Amino acid sequence: MSTLITNIAELMTQDRDHRVLKDAALVIDGERIAWLGRASDAPAADGTVDAGGRALLPGWVDSHTHLIFAGDRTAEFEARMAGESYTAGGIAATTGATRATGDFDLTRLAMGRVAEAVSQGTTYLETKTGYGLDVDNEARSARIASTVVDEVTYLGAHLVPAGMDAEEYTELVCGPMLSAVRPFVRWADVFCERGAFTEDQSRRVLQACRDAGLGLRVHGNQLGEGPGVRLAVEFGAASVDHVNYLSAADVDALAGSWSGWDSGNGGNGGERPGTGAGRGTVATCLPACDLSTRQPLAPGRELLDAGVQIALASNCNPGTSYTSSMAFCVTTAVLQMRLSVHEAVRAATYGGALALGRESGNDTDGERAVGSIAVGHRADLHLLNAPSATHLAYRPGIPLTHAVWRAGVRAR
Repeated sequence: MSTLITNIAELMTQDRDHRVLKDAALVIDGERIAWLGRASDAPAADGTVDAGGRALLPGWVDSHTHLIFAGDRTAEFEARMAGESYTAGGIAATTGATRATGDFDLTRLAMGRVAEAVSQGTTYLETKTGYGLDVDNEARSARIASTVVDEVTYLGAHLVPAGMDAEEYTELVCGPMLSAVRPFVRWADVFCERGAFTEDQSRRVLQACRDAGLGLRVHGNQLGEGPGVRLAVEFGAASVDHVNYLSAADVDALAGSWSGWDSGNGGNGGERPGTGAGRGTVATCLPACDLSTRQPLAPGRELLDAGVQIALASNCNPGTSYTSSMAFCVTTAVLQMRLSVHEAVRAATYGGALALGRESGNDTDGERAVGSIAVGHRADLHLLNAPSATHLAYRPGIPLTHAVWRAGVRAR
């Protein structure tokens, strides 16, 4: 079954050539994009959708979320708004609530959060474990996550549980816990930050997870300068996320990781996620979290100007960023991080795909790319109730999602 979407005022492809087409049309065939170009040249299809002069974008790719949780941290938010500083310790409150919630309810809660994100144009999601923090509950979180999102990340190294020795817990993360979650996850992450995991502990976690065949990511440089960025680049991590406090050496290291990359070759060449030749470490900026924690916004403009590939993500979680609105992140990036609309949309689509190793793939290799609109890519599409993407920042806070297709299926 093929569908022609026509009368598109602006089609922002976010492909390798950064094309923006006017008066455009696109054909979906099954889960793939089969054709795009001028509306006057469009081929016939089994069905037609009139876009009504609206703008069409790739669906948002949210490459950093924490959706497998129960409980509420409103009191923590109110305290932070009253001037108390953020520390990583609030994770423990969510851990207790999550452990006490049964599989059915935990799955239902996660599915509701995914549906909320999709209704706002998000078509590809990553989420992490990290609110179980023991072998059984981390494995349970990973299993549930694998049924509701596209990419699952192991984050046993989120926080050392109260009453446990940090060294003993790190060994647990690197051993029995890793073995238990391995069937359900593609990625591993570590919170390399004061109050969480030290450089040495983070290094051990990254090494163990790399040896287990997982792609790597790092929570780094959120609360101050530290070793997170350096470790991420050293280990060839696909992304380092937060990046609020960066030294000149950090920026140089991230930029250097991209020095041999050719976007035309598209990425990881079939190797373990995030480790292909020439591929660097994406700097993932989480502006909704920065506002909620009252941290300085990540220096997205400086990173882009230095040649670093960046992503925008929601960091949806109950303590520091309880939103799944990627449009809010894009708006913030334009209005407060000094990105152009095109740069912000690219970071929230192609950038997220790059951070997940899903920027390449087509009819030939069978794993379709997401985050951009091109023939052979997965038909993940976001139709705005506006004539151009500029309205995302021009009309901040206005819900602009008109229609969503996820893998070729109309989801809204």
